Amino acid sequence: MEDDFDMPAAEGMDEEMDLPEGSNFMKVGEEKEIGSQGLKKKLVKEGEGWDTPDNGDEVAVHYTGTLVDGTKFDSSRDRGEPFTFTLGQGQVIKGWDLGIKTMKKGENAVFTIPAELAYGESGSPPTIPPNATLQFDVELLSWVSVKDICKDGGIFKKILKEGEKWEHPKDPDEVFVKYEVKLDDGTVVSKSDGIEFSVEEGHFCPALSKAVKTMKKGEAVLLTVKPQYGFGEKGKPASAGDRAVPPNATLNITLELVSWKTVSNVTDDKKVVKKILKEGEGYEKPNEGAVVKLKLIGKLQDGTVFIKKGHGDDENDLFEFKVDEEQVIEGLDKAVIAMKKGEVALLKIAPEYAFGSSESKQELAIVPPNSTVYYEAELVSFVKDKESWDMNTEEKIEAAGKKKEEGNALFKAGKYLRASKRYEKAAKFIEYDTSFSEEEKKQSKLLKVTCNLNNAACKLKLKEYKQAEKLCTKVLELEGTNVKALYRRAQAYMNMADLDLAEIDIKKALEIDPDNRDVKLEYKVLKEKVKEINKKDAKFYGNMFAKLTKLQTFDSNNAIPKEAEPMSIDSKA
Repeated sequence: MEDDFDMPAAEGMDEEMDLPEGSNFMKVGEEKEIGSQGLKKKLVKEGEGWDTPDNGDEVAVHYTGTLVDGTKFDSSRDRGEPFTFTLGQGQVIKGWDLGIKTMKKGENAVFTIPAELAYGESGSPPTIPPNATLQFDVELLSWVSVKDICKDGGIFKKILKEGEKWEHPKDPDEVFVKYEVKLDDGTVVSKSDGIEFSVEEGHFCPALSKAVKTMKKGEAVLLTVKPQYGFGEKGKPASAGDRAVPPNATLNITLELVSWKTVSNVTDDKKVVKKILKEGEGYEKPNEGAVVKLKLIGKLQDGTVFIKKGHGDDENDLFEFKVDEEQVIEGLDKAVIAMKKGEVALLKIAPEYAFGSSESKQELAIVPPNSTVYYEAELVSFVKDKESWDMNTEEKIEAAGKKKEEGNALFKAGKYLRASKRYEKAAKFIEYDTSFSEEEKKQSKLLKVTCNLNNAACKLKLKEYKQAEKLCTKVLELEGTNVKALYRRAQAYMNMADLDLAEIDIKKALEIDPDNRDVKLEYKVLKEKVKEINKKDAKFYGNMFAKLTKLQTFDSNNAIPKEAEPMSIDSKA
């Protein structure tokens, strides 16, 4: 292995369908019990589709109510006006709340409702006697979906206008909304014809952020907001443009989600943030090694422009670079591979991913040390680096060899994370070699061994010991007597405190190469670690036994004398 590094010093159809309870496969004329409280439903006319209303929805029905002897006591049909109510809120008798939940739009059914689910022992004089079983001929005309968005009755959302597509804003996103807030008596306390805010940071009251996360672009809703999602027991004093909100006030908010800008964290530590100003085309994004062309404006926090490309007189003077080749700052490198063609985004890049603690002279200005920088970037075009599935076998081996050499250069420069990525990519090119010739398989095996060994060396440097152990194991599956793989795996085991496994690998390496100086030194380090652990264990158990002896002495000196108890007799002896 001339190219690897020296050893470093230490849905099926059979499934049940989820259909509305009580209405499953009912035929016209069929009667069925709903639940276990005596409520019965007879289907008169089938409805449309599968959807049924849910608790909180506003339903509109026509009905005729009779006693079991046929005496009619009420009818919306006679009044010529549908009856509307909110389902599941106790606005009607319990039998209605339970029964109408099982109906589809346009369905007609007769419900037989026992007294316990109707007016009970008292009845409803003078038309309904005590303990009366009632029958209702009900037609479900329509309903408006009203969702309990927090599942605690705190915010009910009624959709006034459907939105577009299916996406919803997320916490980091910036939304643009219109809203009007009223009290129960109709008093307008706040209104905006357009305001932008971060979902995470919120605006006016907690209900707005909760609601917009459930909405689509263009959707308009009416929110009924209980005090816990409004201003609670304290209320809100009057402020510029807004009236006071009394304590424990329920708010009625008309809210429209006009648009939003998607904001995402490019890095896990949230130090490179991307806000999309204009969506890009399709799904393709640049990969590592892609050549990209951008329109770019770079600014400091005070607005000073330090670079400007592709704007003004010469729009063809685009900013061009190759991704993941250290041709630009790391934050811009990482952000670009998260963009689509035609996308325009604002990037906020912390110093760690920008120019760091050093001053940097740029095209139009100097970037001071420790500066957070801001870019407006438009990805005009990109040419992706060739992927392995687009290559023939010869190209795959050539590409793997090239990535390995790049990894070697990065390793020697101390850039272990980037070197590791190169080795991973090299190994990926030749991962599947079933179509390779015998000679190509030999070359592939050599490359796999070298890349995985070198990557293991990177992982040891990065303190990613579990990954180092896995890479060495891969090598040993190809070459069971590879001394470097045994040695590096032993180092990984030692750092994970698996000293027994480390000793097995070191002993095996010494059996293969008894004169290997590095392995001998590592064995010496291992023995010292074992000795140190044994010494600590001896001290720990020594202290523990000393305390135990002292405690037993104390107990025996302070014990109350008592008669010796006879040993229990084993009857089976």
